[in-house]
Amino acid sequence: MDIGYFLKLMMDRGASDMFLSTGTPVHIKIEGRLAALGTSPLPSGMVKKIAYSLMDEGSVPKFERELEYNMALAVKDVGRFRVNVFKQRGEVALVIRAIKSDIPSIEELLLPQIYKKLIMEPRGLILVVGATGSGKSTTLASMIDYRNTNSAGHILTIEDPIEFLHKHKKSIVNQREVGLDTHSYHEALKNAMREAPDVILIGEIRDTDTMDAAIGFSETGHICLATLHSNNADQTIERILNFFPEAAHKNILMNLALNLKAIIS
Repeated sequence: MDIGYFLKLMMDRGASDMFLSTGTPVHIKIEGRLAALGTSPLPSGMVKKIAYSLMDEGSVPKFERELEYNMALAVKDVGRFRVNVFKQRGEVALVIRAIKSDIPSIEELLLPQIYKKLIMEPRGLILVVGATGSGKSTTLASMIDYRNTNSAGHILTIEDPIEFLHKHKKSIVNQREVGLDTHSYHEALKNAMREAPDVILIGEIRDTDTMDAAIGFSETGHICLATLHSNNADQTIERILNFFPEAAHKNILMNLALNLKAIIS
């Protein structure tokens, strides 16, 4: 099986993900919907053979020991991908995600022009909220690209996974993916200040430490952007407070009053 052929087909059709699992045909996801590529189910051992062909020698024993493996894949004239290898029902399975390099502009997304002003702020916290699939990552990518195009500096992103690939323009953009470039959000955030960023993007705030770090970055003269799962501004404030013990709520609200620039929903 030529995985390169399927990767090209995936990109040509604008798919976000590809799924390879024993007993079912190769599937791709286009705008949230699954589509099969052919009707022939993948036989036992085929996905393992494909996965191992993509790994280097040192990665195979690591996967066999940990039963999970993440890697980056670049295919010339096709694109860049994030590959997750895992076990299911005793068989190896693959999920391949396309990393997009074509980033839509703020104008193309029909976003308010104030987003340009927000991303050019020297410091503060910007939260993009909404349900899964609502466009949070795309909105952030367009804002980061605007800053990258119009201002010199260091943009540091910590993501799980990387969904858009940013080129170096006026700014240097370093993108770190959890599992590939750093062990965890916690480790990456702990070291972020040593990397002298002007802009920090946190892919998703999931816990107290990450929320605390995001507020801390905005307090220390950085512009920090992040996503959070909530539906509107009121729910967002409530969600933030729920990360912390009640005794800390007064200080958290004061910090937000001083540093929160916008909640985009």
